[in-house]
Amino acid sequence: VFTGKANCPYYAKAEHLADCLQATLPDFRVHKITQHPDKWEQWLRDICETNGWEHRQSPIIWRELLDRGGKGQLLGGLNDFLEYAQQYYGITTMILSEEMLDIAEENLKAHLEIVKEDEEIKSLIKPMQIWITSASAPICYQLIPLLANGEVFGMTTEISIHLLDTGQFKEVLCSIVMEAEDMAFPLLRSILEHTEIDEAFIEADVIIVLDDVLLNLEVQSLENYIREVSEICQVYAPLIEKNAKSEVRVISSGKTFANLKATLIMTYGPSIKPENIIAVATSWESAAKAMLARKLNMSTAGVKDLIVWGNITGSNYIDLSHAKLYGYDCAIWGPANFQRPLLNMIYDREWIHSEFLSAQGSLRSRVSRCTGMLPAHAVAAVLQYWYHGSPPGEIVSVGVLSEGQFCIPEGIIFSMPVRFQNGNWEVIKELEMDGTTQEVLGRLAHELIQEKLVALKEIKEIHPY
Repeated sequence: VFTGKANCPYYAKAEHLADCLQATLPDFRVHKITQHPDKWEQWLRDICETNGWEHRQSPIIWRELLDRGGKGQLLGGLNDFLEYAQQYYGITTMILSEEMLDIAEENLKAHLEIVKEDEEIKSLIKPMQIWITSASAPICYQLIPLLANGEVFGMTTEISIHLLDTGQFKEVLCSIVMEAEDMAFPLLRSILEHTEIDEAFIEADVIIVLDDVLLNLEVQSLENYIREVSEICQVYAPLIEKNAKSEVRVISSGKTFANLKATLIMTYGPSIKPENIIAVATSWESAAKAMLARKLNMSTAGVKDLIVWGNITGSNYIDLSHAKLYGYDCAIWGPANFQRPLLNMIYDREWIHSEFLSAQGSLRSRVSRCTGMLPAHAVAAVLQYWYHGSPPGEIVSVGVLSEGQFCIPEGIIFSMPVRFQNGNWEVIKELEMDGTTQEVLGRLAHELIQEKLVALKEIKEIHPY
């Protein structure tokens, strides 16, 4: 192995002799490494420290049994190699000093061209930049493999993941980084931890906001918790505007204030495209489907088109009026696309209102206890739909900015039925709605409006000007 400064004439002489040996001896193999003159000293120190060598000049030459592993055997510099070649093979070089200088100049030129080509190639392969806030949360640990296995963004899309949290969680972040690197995902170009807020969201394509507050209304009021959320978003939003890409997509998740976080990021980051900010309701959707499937003794995959309305992590309404069952074992059967209205198949309406839909029911309890796999799958599923489209004909519930659809007041993030197609989403407006549902939506919208007003009021009191 021959390594030296690209413009070093002694490296050029050693290289010339190595080429002669390789041409003369059928089993002699040479591996050449040139270093830029500005980087040579540091590179030499590093390689000597790694191998326990003492060497100070260019070139450095060692013998390495590549097929057997183990540490290389240091030969030394140019004079050592000349002596080695003369003693072992009876071959030397008579290259003149002028030729050495010419080759050294050509080596430097070739090295710079190769570096430039490598940089151009790397610039063409730009990994998608994924930022995750509050990355010490359990959901992040479950989410990373889902993002890195290729199913979310595609099997040809490389990604770089950035984990953002406060300094007190640095050790946790480093452990996550190490474990993710050990898994050797082919599409994971890099995974990095960040504890400096000024570094946040640089060149971000996707931002997943997982920040939560631990609600305990016996300790402090709801208004104080809303203030905490407001302060977080007031920090994030300007950084997203400043550092992220113009088409950045922001996903709000977590166990508390998912809608409000999305609303406030939109409010404090007016240049962020509103259609690129959504809140994830898929946890509720998935858990509700599973609970209904257990009640009907069927596969969860056969339950489709239920709708999560309103405040995802607050007061919401699970609408079953459009839900359908596929593959349900009943008296009437049909082809694979044959479906039955769900409400026609559930005769225990008392169970729906007492267990399924009530504020104290088991559905709310199940979702509130989930901290890992379910919310991580929810985020991954929504991202996959956003980039590749949702299943044709199916309804997906997502918190998006209201523009007056279904008589919901404008300016709040409200969970409603959408479909994803061609990298965008659109609200499914053609759904029929009865007066009772409309009344419920009005109450849910009022709660979200009040949350937003409290958040803006708190911030205004802190920063009146």
